[in-house]
Amino acid sequence: MIPSAPSFLENRNLQLLIFGGKGGVGKTTCAVASALRMSALSPDRSLLLVSTDPAHSIRDSLAGLVPPSNLTVHEIDARDCLERFHARNGPVLERIASAGTFLDDQDTHELVNLSLPGLDELMAFLEISDWVEQRAYDCIIVDTAPSGHALRLLAMPELIRSWLAVLDAMLAKRRYMRKVFTRSARGDALDAFVAAWATSTARMEKLLRDPTRCRFVPVAIAESLAVRETEAMVRQLQHGHIPISEVLVNQLHPAGRCPFCSRAHELERREIQSLRAIAALASHSFWGIELFPGEVRGQPDLQSFWSHAALLSEERGIRIAAPVLEKTIEGASVYPPEGIRFILISGKGGVGKTTFACATALRLARDSAGKRVLLFSTDSAHSLSACFKTGIGPRPVVISGNLSAIEIDAAAEFQALRDHYANDVDDLVRTIAPGFDPTFDRVVLEQMVDLAPPGLDELMALLRIVDFLTLDRYDLFVMDAASTGHLLRLLELPELIDQWLKIFFGLFLKYEHILRMPRFSGQLIDLSKNLKRLRKLLSDPFRTALYVVAIPTQMAWEETKDLIAACDRMEIATRALFLNMMTPPGSCALCTGLRRRELAVAEQFRRAFPDKPQIQVYRQGEIAGIEQLDKLGGSLYEEREMFAHA
Repeated sequence: MIPSAPSFLENRNLQLLIFGGKGGVGKTTCAVASALRMSALSPDRSLLLVSTDPAHSIRDSLAGLVPPSNLTVHEIDARDCLERFHARNGPVLERIASAGTFLDDQDTHELVNLSLPGLDELMAFLEISDWVEQRAYDCIIVDTAPSGHALRLLAMPELIRSWLAVLDAMLAKRRYMRKVFTRSARGDALDAFVAAWATSTARMEKLLRDPTRCRFVPVAIAESLAVRETEAMVRQLQHGHIPISEVLVNQLHPAGRCPFCSRAHELERREIQSLRAIAALASHSFWGIELFPGEVRGQPDLQSFWSHAALLSEERGIRIAAPVLEKTIEGASVYPPEGIRFILISGKGGVGKTTFACATALRLARDSAGKRVLLFSTDSAHSLSACFKTGIGPRPVVISGNLSAIEIDAAAEFQALRDHYANDVDDLVRTIAPGFDPTFDRVVLEQMVDLAPPGLDELMALLRIVDFLTLDRYDLFVMDAASTGHLLRLLELPELIDQWLKIFFGLFLKYEHILRMPRFSGQLIDLSKNLKRLRKLLSDPFRTALYVVAIPTQMAWEETKDLIAACDRMEIATRALFLNMMTPPGSCALCTGLRRRELAVAEQFRRAFPDKPQIQVYRQGEIAGIEQLDKLGGSLYEEREMFAHA
């Protein structure tokens, strides 16, 4: 018999169900609809639906729908979690640091109570681990951030193990002294704390790898960028032994007489074949979910969601000519004014940020032959290579003429800092500084760099661009930013990292007779200087401009409103707003329904931001390669103003 719905909906053994994928593919909708369906099928089970994305959408998706009594909904507040984590564990961590280092009580208190940048995934992991440990729910359904950050969440056990190794090294001297003076090898409360945390982390990691109790559900749309990102994500999931059984392909057009729908259907069938060709997914089933005329929010759409799903067959589409649009945009765009050096392209995941960043950089480079333009990505799931259909890596690559592009390797940037630190520790041990115990203190020092806050690697990647700016290697920078929540986190990092640096500089000064680390401290000084340059650049409206990309949905409207408000608070000027993926006027019922809904959302944007130019961009199929990007850039920026002649 052909199943009528994915198996995870009826699997009563599942304790953890995780939805992930590229931004904008409908992860939240799939997670919410699944939670509602599972709660109805198993009224005797207690379920938790939780969002780990800093830009939450679950409550927007529910749109006032009251969940059933056996379903709890929670959107994790990382800062609140951190405060509770400090209150519960701070005193114990301070005692461990005091016992295992030469730092005094004030130093350890400041270190333990730092506001950690990049804490979203860590706090989400710890919260979910606590619920699993306490058996608070029979099953936890997780709506994750876009794929790069979802993978970071699943990699948290590795990060926590490195922290536990530091804590254990700090306690080693205490255990040795206790054995020497009391001849007791028994651990105390501090050892028990570290051991319990290690056991909890190992138990959580075992759950993540258990196919009978855990499933990861990749959600995709049938477009080549989404397919490539899904393939990269699945490879990493396979490497981490995270179980997958089914793949959801969302927002599929029907075949019919409408030229726009039929063309989209034909292209989608082609991309579904590419998904099926991914080796890691060869044994999995694929479920297609049709595109709804209206936005899937609230009742009854969420509760009927799975009735619109079907197993995808291997049928291949027929070739249909692309319909010709008389106009591709509505509204006059705003060309970057003279003097702008830094352009951020941002918005909710899946709205087309990368496409617009590539088209923008290409157009500005074409119009300004005397200017050197660098396009760069800070997203952990880079897409520039796929968009340009050419290889781009951690060093600038010439794309065309005076345009270069780079996909910054955040991990490599952070590893360079670690290498400087390791070399300084080696030199320190060779000189045997006064007050330094080479038996125990070396181990602690070697591993202390692992206490660096998560998110520091992303910031160091962004600061690489500040280096280019300082060296005057490029005249204009275009940034393909991560999705809303993670961009805001990245923009807030300079303030938080500044606190971290001040603590370390204070320690270097206070313990200069012990902590002689010229290379590492020199790199921290450079980091601090670049932070100041970055903050100054971002808040200068004459040198920095933010272009926001959105799509005409209610959830994108809510998230875009928050993004622009947050950037206003940080004094980052929003230059214009692109409303992408608008449905052109059509005659079929689906196109008519989509357009009616989209125009209502577009009116909300117009009323909320009357002072910001807004450009509506029609759906044109997937845009990739220099020729198509060049054409899009030409339609987006028709008015050159003074910049083109500067």
